[in-house]
Amino acid sequence: MRRFFASLFGQVVAALVLGIVLGIAWPDFAVALKPLGDGFIKLIKMAIAPLVFGVVVHGIVGAGDLRKVGRVGLKALIYFEAVTTLALVLGIVLAYVFAPGAGMNIDPSTLDAKAIASYTDRVGQVTGTVDFLMKIIPTTIVDAFAKGDILQVLIIAILFGSGLALLGEHGQPLAQSIERITAVLFKIIGFIVRLAPLGVLGAVAFTVGKYGIGSLRQLGMLVALFYVGVAFFVFVVLGAILRAAGFSILKLMAYLREELMVVAGTASSDSVLPQIMRKLERLGIRDSTVGLVIPTGYSFNLDAFSLYLTLATVFIAQATNTPLSFGHLMLILGIALLTSKGAHGVPGSAIVVLAATLSAVPEIPVIGLVLVLSIDWFVGIARALGNLIGNCVATVVIAAWEGDIDWAQAHRVLNGEVATDTAAVLDSPLAKA
Repeated sequence: MRRFFASLFGQVVAALVLGIVLGIAWPDFAVALKPLGDGFIKLIKMAIAPLVFGVVVHGIVGAGDLRKVGRVGLKALIYFEAVTTLALVLGIVLAYVFAPGAGMNIDPSTLDAKAIASYTDRVGQVTGTVDFLMKIIPTTIVDAFAKGDILQVLIIAILFGSGLALLGEHGQPLAQSIERITAVLFKIIGFIVRLAPLGVLGAVAFTVGKYGIGSLRQLGMLVALFYVGVAFFVFVVLGAILRAAGFSILKLMAYLREELMVVAGTASSDSVLPQIMRKLERLGIRDSTVGLVIPTGYSFNLDAFSLYLTLATVFIAQATNTPLSFGHLMLILGIALLTSKGAHGVPGSAIVVLAATLSAVPEIPVIGLVLVLSIDWFVGIARALGNLIGNCVATVVIAAWEGDIDWAQAHRVLNGEVATDTAAVLDSPLAKA
């Protein structure tokens, strides 16, 4: 028992339970703990942009062959599009078969538009393919890092790493300096990660204290259906994909258990981005592949978010008695294929992107967003977990396709033959074991 609580995983589990207890017993005090969760996520986000830059640049320079880097990126985008399409289709199927919104008979005119005004005002940030592509081009190099926009930083890193690789020997001193700076950033993340139990405690206590342990009852069918859908997608769809690549989804999730617990507590996959990248490298995956697939996946491979997008859209249509034809369902699918790619980094992303999707289907009243506002945090937990697992699976699969994984090392790690505690992994040198 002492060994369990000495590990980060044990401490996070304890913090999760304590947060629930505080939220039930002393809700006012629990709500006041919110800054613990917010502060932890801010500390992690503080280092993400420079860390992604360093890892990607180091990976590209180390890869040497720029054609290989381009090939990995293209394969990643094709994979992302195929898998997120499966998730979008699954969301429509679940909503159509189980009809979670049927029978609610909500009159849209009775809903309060003020509740969603702050979200619908930001719809322009995520609609339109051209607008989205223009948005990922940074105004300046400094601006991208200042905003912490991962896609913009990724573009800068790819260009910078490619240019540095072409310099050959002349670029080695700078490449080595970037490698050392990245190692320092990983050390910093190692310090911050030790605060994860406090972050989880604050986030969980606030949620239970503010909304109550029974707050899922209002829209329980939708929440339950979404969790079942995410579980099905992870264990059946992603499990089959990973099995085809030669690995077990259960073993991978066991390896990432500490990160998954932190995400479950904070409802944010950003809170573990640096740790996930280092752990996948420790798994035996080439750093250039990790550096390209994971940051790109955070915007283009949102599996659970995609599932929720179509599920919630059809739910709102059912709740407001809006009839949907097969053509409407195909339109929702087509629009969601575009809007789901701009979700990461947008404040209140799920509601904003959902508003953008509804705006493109005029038959469904956008005001119906009010119905899902109260459960957004709770479905956000499953969204973050599903997105994270999906990106980790994508990285392993693409690395296997490219031959960029040390199979023996991967199986040793997944079989528990190598130390896998997050703190120990982050404390290791930059080079893979």
